[in-house]
Amino acid sequence: MSGGSDCTRTGPSAGSASDTELLPARPKYVCSLSPDLVTKAREELQEKPEWRLRDVQALRDMVCKDYPYLGTCLDDAFLLRFLRARKFDYDRALQLLVNYHTCRRSWPEVFNNLKPSAIKPVLESGFVTVLPRLDPEGRHVVCIRPDRWTPSNYPITENIRAIYLTLEKLIQSEETQVNGIVILADYKGVSLSKASHFGPFVAKKVIGILQDGFPIRIKAVNIINEPRIFKGIFAIIKPFLKEKIANRFFLHGCDLSSLHQNIPPVILPEEYGGTAGKLDISAWNELLLASEEDFLHDFSQLLLPCDSSPHDTLVSGDADEKQCDDSLRGMKPQLYYCY
Repeated sequence: MSGGSDCTRTGPSAGSASDTELLPARPKYVCSLSPDLVTKAREELQEKPEWRLRDVQALRDMVCKDYPYLGTCLDDAFLLRFLRARKFDYDRALQLLVNYHTCRRSWPEVFNNLKPSAIKPVLESGFVTVLPRLDPEGRHVVCIRPDRWTPSNYPITENIRAIYLTLEKLIQSEETQVNGIVILADYKGVSLSKASHFGPFVAKKVIGILQDGFPIRIKAVNIINEPRIFKGIFAIIKPFLKEKIANRFFLHGCDLSSLHQNIPPVILPEEYGGTAGKLDISAWNELLLASEEDFLHDFSQLLLPCDSSPHDTLVSGDADEKQCDDSLRGMKPQLYYCY
């Protein structure tokens, strides 16, 4: 994650030669994909290597024309994330990029001071980690364990910050941009008191980011050990899910054999009936904490021009928050019933 907005240098006529010389050189993109992944990207994402840099330049030009004050990184590698996430549809990639920045601006509790060292307590709790081995499709498995969170220690937004930084780190890899990720969420021990923290307002924000505000392909969400209360949690989440994403949720209960049909035991820790040894969070924590420099650049200030209305954003105003608070009050009886 590097660099800020540099729309002044998108064309040969932009500024004088002396002005151009003052701007830092944009890093040259070098593809790190294997031949097999190049083929996969072509077939699944409509990515043509011979047109790749042309497509990136097209997106860069659109940003500079429509959102000159976006303050975004315009490096090839960064913009490629958004093109791949939207199968090289320029308009959808642009909207995703704007949403990415809008989400960061609209939720300061999550995105202010966003760096690994700031969420060290969450990492040490084991709330979120990444399994060391890839699945057969070459995808990382992000493991989330809500039972590791003690609400009295820190607010739920700290958990969301940790998940977001984990995804930011993963998406730096071109392999992940093409293959996507898998989520494994263990809801063992989730009580009513914990569930009450994840109301419609938080749910809408999180789902909005994952679906429309972050350049990552979530290929499956595996839920295990979900208690009865999860019916109420899912009732909160489902209205905000697109059908495609909703169909990628798999609820396994306590049936590990069902989980193993989606994630093979060879990459799972012993806690989930796997053969990969005990779940060890230290390796991922060390990797993420060592990436502090990657998160120094602040993308949270989004200054959209006043004529940017043709593009929808994900900014939630006071009315949305009030509506979500009202929805939460309506959901509480259902949560108690499920519990």
